[in-house]
Amino acid sequence: MDWLTDYKIPVGAVAEDVFDWLQTHGGWFFDGLAAGMEWLIDGLLFLLQAPPPLLVVALATALAWWVHRSLSITLLVLLGFLFILNQGYWEQTIQSLTLVISACLVCMAVGVPIGIASAHHPNFYRGLQPVLDLMQTLPTFVYLIPAIVFFGIGMVPGLLATVIFVLPAPIRLTHLGVSSVPRSLLEAADAFGATGWQKLVKVELPHALPQIMAGLNQTIMLALSMVVIAALVGANGLGVPVMRALGQVNTALGFESGFIIVVVAIMLDRVLRIKGARS
Repeated sequence: MDWLTDYKIPVGAVAEDVFDWLQTHGGWFFDGLAAGMEWLIDGLLFLLQAPPPLLVVALATALAWWVHRSLSITLLVLLGFLFILNQGYWEQTIQSLTLVISACLVCMAVGVPIGIASAHHPNFYRGLQPVLDLMQTLPTFVYLIPAIVFFGIGMVPGLLATVIFVLPAPIRLTHLGVSSVPRSLLEAADAFGATGWQKLVKVELPHALPQIMAGLNQTIMLALSMVVIAALVGANGLGVPVMRALGQVNTALGFESGFIIVVVAIMLDRVLRIKGARS
């Protein structure tokens, strides 16, 4: 089989050349992107770290009650945050939440419009599908290489890798929601003289809201699953003690930090399961 490998397709070499070209000619773009992401991360960190922890817990508990009017969910959020404080992982939890919230803001701001456009243009979506498949199936560790090349070490490359991995979820679910609007509703809107913008805002988006909220839920869960991998490129948060426990074969530290991630995931999932947005 040597004759086959002698004519190896230069996938890796081409990828390296592309990244080298981007690094040489697109430095201004990546510097601006890094500055914007740093501003977003620093702003969220300040909002969550500046107040006393108990005040943040009280506000999160009040938000859970306002959204659900459910004593069980509100109590879950309260006990979850108190457990995090009890275990001494408040700072790492806030850092991970900052990464998750930043990824969600970017993914929903980019993913929802792309999902709407793909629902209105089937040919565009057919061309987009292989890209989305690649983003979701390519090993996440591979994303870390260009992230380090373009942005160095820290929270920014962790956020970039998270966004690339998570972005297909809101795109696919928004596309599903908008494209599944019954034709009768669209025909009724046309009969009443609705413009394209009016149909989108008053018919398509309200009908697609459960799928869009499911996309938000999946975005947050997938982003939270990336906290450990993001720690490999210097992102602070709950991934750091997990990696430290792995390096030291420290069972106690591993179970503590891992269980905190589970608690955060459960709280976020329950709070996001609003009426009409079951995932």
